[in-house]
Amino acid sequence: MLMAGLAPARPGGKVESVATALVVSVDVSQSVDDARFRLQMEGIAEALEDPGVVAAITGNPGGILFAMVTWADRAGMPVPWRRIASKADAAAAAAAVRATPRQAGEFTCIGQMFRTVAASVIPAMPLPADRIVVDVSGDGSDNCTDPDALEAERDDLLGLGATINGLPILVPGENDVVGAGAYRAPGYGLRPTPLPQDRTSLEQWYRAHVVGGPTSFLLAAAGYGDFSRAMRRKFVIEISALERKGEK
Repeated sequence: MLMAGLAPARPGGKVESVATALVVSVDVSQSVDDARFRLQMEGIAEALEDPGVVAAITGNPGGILFAMVTWADRAGMPVPWRRIASKADAAAAAAAVRATPRQAGEFTCIGQMFRTVAASVIPAMPLPADRIVVDVSGDGSDNCTDPDALEAERDDLLGLGATINGLPILVPGENDVVGAGAYRAPGYGLRPTPLPQDRTSLEQWYRAHVVGGPTSFLLAAAGYGDFSRAMRRKFVIEISALERKGEK
């Protein structure tokens, strides 16, 4: 059992651990306008309310731990850790997601998000968990982290025992190809983007630089309108600890 965020044993038969701690980590950078931001928040809320997801949650003794991180130039945790063990708990978590205000930010700093989750989010877990899943969604490659630093930040997060799953949001005509000539943060300069080649798809980039850890997988959304469907499917797989063969 992973002991990150270990809480002391509680008297009176109260829950002392959960099977899954789920961090939903959402891109809110410049490419995510107000309409796209609301589609993401509504998609996460709808996923939490979905009967299949609720059944997966309540099928775990003690339920799950849930937190939401939003990230752009920096990462924050607008929905702190909470235990979801019932339909009412899931509805309350969905309401908290819907109430999340838009976070300011311009760049797609995935490496910085990895660092924040490793340093601040996982250590804040109120209960230990058998597995920690970080569910990363976004519509672009990192544009503010040196390639070596990005890999190091991911490795540090994986070193805590976390699994990182990816949900790239594919927007035809916008992010069909990522890499050479991409928008970059000041200081990033003309250093090469962390890609195996000059031109690659966002799915390929997520597979190479985001996804990692035991039973990790990638499930893409076909645009922001498909985000809710993809998130519901991912939640069921992640919370039920199902394996996705061939999706790594």
